[in-house]
Amino acid sequence: MINPKIIDYIFSSASIQRWNDYPRMVELVELDKQAHKFIIAYFLAKFEKDVNYTHLIEAGIFEFLRRVVVTDIRPDVFRNALQKRAKEINSWVIANLKSSLEDIDDGLFLQKFEDYLNNPEMYKKERFILKAASYLSTKWEFSIVYQTSAFLSDIDDVKKSVEEEIEDYYELIGVRKIALNKKLAKVVDLSGRLRFQKRWAQTPRVPETSVLGHMLTVAIFSFFYSLKVNACDKRLENNFFVSLFHDLPEALTRDIITPVKYSVDDLSDIIAEYEIKKINDAILPNIPEFLRDEFCYILGLYKDSKDEFKNRIYEDKIEFVDDVSKYNMDKYNAIDGTALKQCDKLSAFVEASLSISHGIKSKELLNGKKQIKKSLREIQGVDFLEIAREIDEEFCTTGQTQVRMDFE
Repeated sequence: MINPKIIDYIFSSASIQRWNDYPRMVELVELDKQAHKFIIAYFLAKFEKDVNYTHLIEAGIFEFLRRVVVTDIRPDVFRNALQKRAKEINSWVIANLKSSLEDIDDGLFLQKFEDYLNNPEMYKKERFILKAASYLSTKWEFSIVYQTSAFLSDIDDVKKSVEEEIEDYYELIGVRKIALNKKLAKVVDLSGRLRFQKRWAQTPRVPETSVLGHMLTVAIFSFFYSLKVNACDKRLENNFFVSLFHDLPEALTRDIITPVKYSVDDLSDIIAEYEIKKINDAILPNIPEFLRDEFCYILGLYKDSKDEFKNRIYEDKIEFVDDVSKYNMDKYNAIDGTALKQCDKLSAFVEASLSISHGIKSKELLNGKKQIKKSLREIQGVDFLEIAREIDEEFCTTGQTQVRMDFE
């Protein structure tokens, strides 16, 4: 499905600082920016016709991986360099990632990646939507940077440049709605605020990851899972966006760690009930009306309950199923909820393992890893426990016997 090397690349983006030549009141990292970009791209695409969502997801992941490799180049310098040395830069990117990607989907993913980098006409419409989403997420970040940089002599020039760029994307309906501060802008703002909520808030970690960044890592894991089980396009799309939005309500309720949520009788039910109320009051009214039913399905929201991690299909009505593979056709609108929960747990496992490999060994992280390991299992031939073992083997360093003992 996925290997530790590419996982390490994905999570390295949580350490890539953005706007690091300007004073910032909060840390702004590449992983969060990419997650926000994907969320915005989803909404922009829904206002357009003839968008291929598999291509949108693939293109977004390709661009994310390229950005991780060229992390030391400032975005404006990178764009300029691409205009003059695109072939050489893209070849260098592929060379760096080849060993990490060549086994995924029997080499097809790597081939598509290389084709995408070398052919600017490939996925042209989806590229434009992603470019607009990238701009809007950057503009959202700049509104933070500007607050602490007003004393700098060039900041107003930067501000003018950022504001003028929006004209390049006005042909997209969603961009105009966001620019005019319509309801959709509130959803963009709400999702962006998830970068301020840190995962594992009760313990130090390196690197720190936010709820927003975590949502994207789970979505990327779900994408590779979907490839591994040969999911149809609609199933792959649903799996990705269910994962991408699975923690969106935490922008309203904040992250409540699992031991607290389930150690007090009825607390999880009370939290779930309040979460549904907040979604109905503060999220759904800002979702375009034509999209609300689909978005509720993505969130796992039903009449009086919410569970994004249930296996389900939606043809004429929502039905819960045990084996999603029996409904692997676009018309069934299938979602691998149980597998997505495993992707969620695997992401949490990586967060703990990475920190421990950096020398941060709090009891919360060690115990958290142990409990997560107990819940990992095989689904449709994808062994999440074995992937976790491979991750630990990759991230372990000499002398970290405690980590190895977890699997003995």
